[in-house]
Amino acid sequence: MQTFPFRHPNPAGPAYRRGWVDEAVAAIEADQCRTADTHLIRLIVPALSGIDIYLKDESTHPTGSLKHRLARSLFLYALCNGHIREGTPVVEASSGSTAVSEAYFAQMIGVPFYAVMPRTTSAEKIAAIEHYGGNCHLIDDGRALYAEAAALAARLNGHYMDQFTFAERATDWRGNNNIAESIFTQLQGEPRPIPDWIVMGAGTGGTSATIGRYLRYRQYPTRLCVADVEHSAFFDCFRTQDRSHICERPSLIEGVGRPRCEPSFVPGVVDRMMKIPDAATIAAMNVLSRRLRRAVGGSTGTNFLALCRLASEMRQANVSGSLVTLICDSGERYRQTYYEPEWLKGRGLDPAPFEAALSSFLTTGEPLTLDVDDVANPQIVPGPEAA
Repeated sequence: MQTFPFRHPNPAGPAYRRGWVDEAVAAIEADQCRTADTHLIRLIVPALSGIDIYLKDESTHPTGSLKHRLARSLFLYALCNGHIREGTPVVEASSGSTAVSEAYFAQMIGVPFYAVMPRTTSAEKIAAIEHYGGNCHLIDDGRALYAEAAALAARLNGHYMDQFTFAERATDWRGNNNIAESIFTQLQGEPRPIPDWIVMGAGTGGTSATIGRYLRYRQYPTRLCVADVEHSAFFDCFRTQDRSHICERPSLIEGVGRPRCEPSFVPGVVDRMMKIPDAATIAAMNVLSRRLRRAVGGSTGTNFLALCRLASEMRQANVSGSLVTLICDSGERYRQTYYEPEWLKGRGLDPAPFEAALSSFLTTGEPLTLDVDDVANPQIVPGPEAA
């Protein structure tokens, strides 16, 4: 493990050296300055004239995913709250991308990192974590993820980062270059700079909480749609306002979907949710990858399918406007899973019918009809387009 290079004399001794914490925070902040912001790509779809589609490309972060922002915020939060000190082992429960990004920041400041993950996590993500000096602790039962991470942290006398609890707390939703502020800044020169919808998936729920809060704080009319996946508790939590729902099967789409409604998910700031079938997610991933001429990950497919359904509704209502969603990570991490026909066949996934329907919509602009669960926030009176 790399030794953190900065040292300051401190009479408190090695147990707590404030100078080390200061330098660790400075190193993480410097990394943010070096890496600048991610691109906002406009997807040109001639068949949808009057409806502008934008993709915030989070795959260009140094660790290749949206989770880079979360990991940076979590490390700053833990350092500034005194949870991480010099030499503190850091433990996380993660399906992969958050662990990759946290391993990067742990290596940067010279603390050990341990990722507790399901054994089904892609080999590419495991290799990326190890590339940054992280240790992978694989378990068979994904339902035990949280308990095992907490237990491992206790055994190591370390800090359990607990992204699912702290994601919505660690990011300043009022601004400070969060993802919501970045989107609106980048849209300023566009024909329709205030989007009708922003579409987000839910992994921890932290990013949707940041965006939903920011929209209200800035008094934007933009609405937030969260796209959920099969075998995930978020949609049922939103529909019933009951956080106790548990899914017995894990999500097949890495990075989104959880067996429980995580503490960081804030349903009150979400205007609408859709539950996207896994086969439709894969179909949308394939269609968007061909249009971009590069591979995107599965969670991006979930986002894009929901965005296209909203675009279809706008077109049918003869409404002009803009929509924004995220490219969460690159498809290169999923060559052995979502892009592998035998892997899909083994799990009974046939994206072909969804792919044909989505391709037809983007080519002709004809209505996109897909059988997905869809509900407006029961605490919000829906407009006609969400009824």
